[in-house]
Amino acid sequence: MRGILKTARTLVLTGLVLTAPARAEPVTVLALGDSLTQGYGLPTEAGFVPRLEAWLAAQGTDVTVINGGVSGDTTAGGAARLGWSLTDEVDAVIVALGGNDILRGIPASVAQANLAAILDQIAARALPVLLVGQRATANFGAAYQQEFDAIYPALAAQYDTALFPDFLEGLNSLPDRETVVAGYLQADGLHPNAEGVRLVVAAMGPAVLELITRTSAR
Repeated sequence: MRGILKTARTLVLTGLVLTAPARAEPVTVLALGDSLTQGYGLPTEAGFVPRLEAWLAAQGTDVTVINGGVSGDTTAGGAARLGWSLTDEVDAVIVALGGNDILRGIPASVAQANLAAILDQIAARALPVLLVGQRATANFGAAYQQEFDAIYPALAAQYDTALFPDFLEGLNSLPDRETVVAGYLQADGLHPNAEGVRLVVAAMGPAVLELITRTSAR
C-alpha cells in the first residue's frame, strides 16, 4: 500500500512540474535613439531608459533595456553606428530617431532612407522592432511637417513593424501646452524633465511591453 501511495505521489508531483507554466526567458532590448532616449539633462536614474526598464519590471517582465541614445544623433548617425550596437545579446530593438533631422530641416526623403537602412540591418538579424515616431514642427512649413510625419507609418507598413506614433505622446496628448512647458519640460523647452519622462514612459510602456511579449513568444 505504501508503495502504491508513493508512486501516486510521484506521478502527481511529476504532473505538476510538467503542467507548470515555464518562466519567460530574460529579454534584452536595445533603445536606439537620440537625446530623448539618452536622458539629456537628467540624473541617470531619471532618464528614459532606466525609467522604462523599471516600468517594465513592475509589469512582471525580466528585461534589460540598453541605452543606445546619443545626444544630437540623426537618422544617419543611427544607421552608421547600429552595426556595433547590435550585439549578440540584443533580442529586440526600439528605433526612436528623427528629432534632430527635424530640427535641422533634413529632407524627409533622406531621413526615411536612413531609417530604412536601420530597419534593413535589424531585419537581417530577424529581430522584432518597435518604431517610434517623431512629430515634426511647422518651422519648415506645413508641407515639410506632413511629409515628415508620414515617414513612420509608411515604414512600419513596409517593414511590418510595430509603431508608436510619437515619442512625446505622453506630453503632446495633454490639452494645455503651457502646462506642459511649465511642468514637464526642461528649460530648453525640448527635453522632458523627470516628471515629463514619467508621462512619456507611461504612454509608451504598453507598446514596449507588447514588443517584449512578441519577442518572448518567438
